[in-house]
Amino acid sequence: MRTDESSNIIDISPLFSPRLAVFPGDEPIVRQIKLDLKRGDNITLSALHATVHLGSHADAPSHYGRDGRTMHEQPLALYWGSCEVVQVRSGTRPQSGRVGRADLDVPAAWRPRFERLLIATRSYSNSEQWDGSFLGLEPTLIDALADHGVRLIGIDTPSVDTADSKDLPTHARFLARDVAIIEGLVLRSVTPGDYDFCGLPLRLEGFDGSPIRAALRPIRARSTQP
Repeated sequence: MRTDESSNIIDISPLFSPRLAVFPGDEPIVRQIKLDLKRGDNITLSALHATVHLGSHADAPSHYGRDGRTMHEQPLALYWGSCEVVQVRSGTRPQSGRVGRADLDVPAAWRPRFERLLIATRSYSNSEQWDGSFLGLEPTLIDALADHGVRLIGIDTPSVDTADSKDLPTHARFLARDVAIIEGLVLRSVTPGDYDFCGLPLRLEGFDGSPIRAALRPIRARSTQP
């Protein structure tokens, strides 16, 4: 995580490099250099080859639903606006490997305040080293949050389901409730609270996802003076 001190912008994307870990069998970054000023060419020109589910990225519903919207069909407003960051209780490791409502470090009467919620599980500490033991989310948590108006959920792991899941029950609830997914965020040093969020996906026609450059900016308390 990196903060631009002059603007209070907090970068919550990992560094996109060939070292960035991906799901086993998926495509890591490969940079192909076509032209290079250092070789005497008139410009530097390179091509990028990688999975679209790389680092901090948005899943399109077509990634987990046969008739789901593709990336360019997703409403852009989902990915820009006020959000809340919450975290899993310290020392929590659900036996199921999935985070439920009771695992969140929030008051008993807590309700989400915005349409966007980011969840710090603290279970995937190094974006450059694959670790399949990360926590997923309980399917029932998605329903509970959607019932209170949440339309986008972001997480600091490679998937909202556990790494060994084949039937992807949590993805299925995201699809059923039409809630957007962002995965692979870097939230380990982010203080829980309210933020402006920006994480715009590329307008990729027909694609099932897109890398994003995700950032937060703290929401300053509004004055109560008339």
